[in-house]
Amino acid sequence: MKSRVVAGLLTGLGWMGAAWAADGVELTTRVSGVVESVLVKPGQQVRKGAVLLRLDATVLRARFDEAAAELARAEADEADARRDLDRAQELFDRTVSSTSELDAAKTRHARAQAAVDAAKARRVIAQKNLDDAELKAPFDARVSATPGLPGTVVAADCQPKPLVVLTPVR
Repeated sequence: MKSRVVAGLLTGLGWMGAAWAADGVELTTRVSGVVESVLVKPGQQVRKGAVLLRLDATVLRARFDEAAAELARAEADEADARRDLDRAQELFDRTVSSTSELDAAKTRHARAQAAVDAAKARRVIAQKNLDDAELKAPFDARVSATPGLPGTVVAADCQPKPLVVLTPVR
């Protein structure tokens, strides 16, 4: 299996060894899910970037929506914290409030900004996972086999079984 993974990496970088090309490259998805559709058949030629297989993206789409909602909430909280900081700064400048009140407002704003940054990162991860629900050809190839059928459960945390096997085209 490792030699096939290495072969896939090397083939994708333009290295073609006769032993590796004969083996084929076993592909699977980076995310867990259930195969919804297989879009290729054994013997079919595919171009780099062609979609080979799709997972059911219902859960992944919901996770993206959840991350987007979390970001919207964090941005609203940050806007409130920004207004509080501006007010605290104004009162401090007019010597109406203390340094500790201004420092507390600065801390709340910094925490709110950190929450926005974390929510943005979670949204990026959710988008990447959603994108990875489509298995794409990493190079021009011929489909050798499609062991992944609709309904196949993919557990990406374990060593998932191959879903599509490609043989590089010379």
